[in-house]
Amino acid sequence: MGIKSFQGRRAKEGSKKEYDAPILVSDYMSKKLITFHPEQSILEVMEAFAKHSISGGPVLDDNGFLAGIISEADCMKQISESRYFNQPIMDKNVEKFMTKDVETIPHDMSIFDAAGVFHKNNRRRLPVLQDGLLVGQISRKDIVIAALKLSSHNWK
Repeated sequence: MGIKSFQGRRAKEGSKKEYDAPILVSDYMSKKLITFHPEQSILEVMEAFAKHSISGGPVLDDNGFLAGIISEADCMKQISESRYFNQPIMDKNVEKFMTKDVETIPHDMSIFDAAGVFHKNNRRRLPVLQDGLLVGQISRKDIVIAALKLSSHNWK
């Protein structure tokens, strides 16, 4: 009696590996985002952070394009300055404190490549664009969750 192989049919060398599990950023990103406007007060932003238990979000201009990102760290700068100059927090808007030069990633990037971007730039979240429009946001936590879901798959 001959020996049977239980490995199944092997892929031909040079053929592209097809993954059974979803591996794209768009499969794991958050699509329902709390967004902000450059003219919004920093106090409103801090209230939204507390109300929605978030630590940051994208800032969109009047046309709906990404203008920047605002985070708790940006708000800390405002809190610190208002105390130092003995001024109220309410009179400042988001545009003054948001990060304007925002790194983004495309919706069709693999989670493996996105993990590399996170590792390189030390950001907590990245806006996801499709054809120049904001379609979602992915966080480091989303990448970790994706990796856990994929841990049962073999990536050869």
